[in-house]
Amino acid sequence: MSASLAIIAALPREIAALVRGTKPDPHLLCRKIYLHTLPHAIVVAAGMGSARVTLAVEAALAAAHVTTLISIGLAGSCTGSLRPGELAEAGTVVATNTGERFTTSSSEPNILATTDTIASTHEKQRLAATYNAVMVDMEAATVARLATAHGLRFRAIKAISDAHDFELAGLNHFSTPQGEFRTAAFALHTALRPATWSKAAELGRNSNLALQRLHAHLAQIIAAEQVS
Repeated sequence: MSASLAIIAALPREIAALVRGTKPDPHLLCRKIYLHTLPHAIVVAAGMGSARVTLAVEAALAAAHVTTLISIGLAGSCTGSLRPGELAEAGTVVATNTGERFTTSSSEPNILATTDTIASTHEKQRLAATYNAVMVDMEAATVARLATAHGLRFRAIKAISDAHDFELAGLNHFSTPQGEFRTAAFALHTALRPATWSKAAELGRNSNLALQRLHAHLAQIIAAEQVS
C-alpha cells in the first residue's frame, strides 16, 4: 500500500476521533498495536514509552510506503506561554536520556523534550531551564531517531493536556510495562480521594479539548496530502 504519512501516537484515545469508522488491523491487536489505514495515511497507537512507540513505527513501515513520520498525542507544558488545550508543533526534539537533538521538518521554534516518565512540575521546570523546552512527552525522540535511521521526514505535533504548574501525583503508577494507561484503576483511585477530583476533572477537560483540536488539525494535514 502507498500511504505517505504515518501518524504515530501512544494511546488509542489519542487517535480515536481521527480513525472513527475504521477498524484496527486484527493481526496486530494480539500485540496491542492499534493500526488503522486511512486514505494516504497509516495511524498507529501501541502504548507509551520508547519500546512501544518503536513497535508502532515498525508496524507502520511494514504496512505502507511511508515518507513522513508524525509523532502526535498529549504532552505537558513546560512554560506559562503554552496553555492547556492548545496545539504546538516542535522544531527540535531533545532526548533527555541521551542528550540527542533532532530537527524536525517544521520551522517552528518550539523545543519538545522527551522523558522516560510522566513529568512532574519540578521536572517541567528543569526541562525548561536545561533545554529551553516548552513541552514534554514520552515518545517523540524515539520516533525522530527512527525517522532519521530510515531517511524519512519527521514532524512532532502535540496537544497540551496540562499546564507547567499542574501536577496530579501518582500518574506514573497507572502505566503498565506494555505502555498502557490503566484508566479504570486511575478512576477508582481518584474516586476514593475527593481532594483530587477537581484536578482530575481539569485534566480530563483540557485533554479532551486538546485532542479535539489535534484531530481537526491532522484531518487537514491528511486532506492536503490527498491533493498534493
